Amino acid sequence: MSRHGRVECADEEMPGGGGARAAAYDVFINHRGVDTKHNVARLLYDRLLQLSGGRVRSFLDNKSMRPGDRLGASIDEGIRQCKVAVAIFSKRYFDSDYCLHELASIVEARKVIVPIFYGIKPSELILPQAVVDCDAYTPRDIERFRLALREAKYTVGLACDPATGDLAELVNTAADAVMERIRETERLPRSQMIASRL
Repeated sequence: MSRHGRVECADEEMPGGGGARAAAYDVFINHRGVDTKHNVARLLYDRLLQLSGGRVRSFLDNKSMRPGDRLGASIDEGIRQCKVAVAIFSKRYFDSDYCLHELASIVEARKVIVPIFYGIKPSELILPQAVVDCDAYTPRDIERFRLALREAKYTVGLACDPATGDLAELVNTAADAVMERIRETERLPRSQMIASRL
């Protein structure tokens, strides 16, 4: 569901070359920039690039958009194209309109989600009353946010306490989990194709 127009990526060079049109992004990283842009999100982005030899492309807002890109349309397109989404929950996650809308769109698109709880527990994934009471959101928005948070809350994820946790271990474990999920999604269509021929 796009709040803005779509961004066409046909002219974009796809990783690995070749003439076939492929998804521009394999992974969408949903995060609260003020909490995680310069640590977990950026390190995960770099680790996925390194692990895949540049074949896996991740959407990270400050790395994937250029001046002049429409923010909402670029985000919607990144979610639409991705195979796997990483939702990095942090203390100020709920302060971001974009975080909540992105998460709802990811859940509605039935993307595989790998949650990371960075300084927050899954039990804390409750929509704050201040968001519920905010006039900027419709009742439909509030319901979308609640459903998305409930889905993430009951999805197995990774946790890290920023004060005492091992950030390198978190990023490596998360990257490994994402790569495995990507491999699983790539195997699925082939097995479905084989079954349909029988």
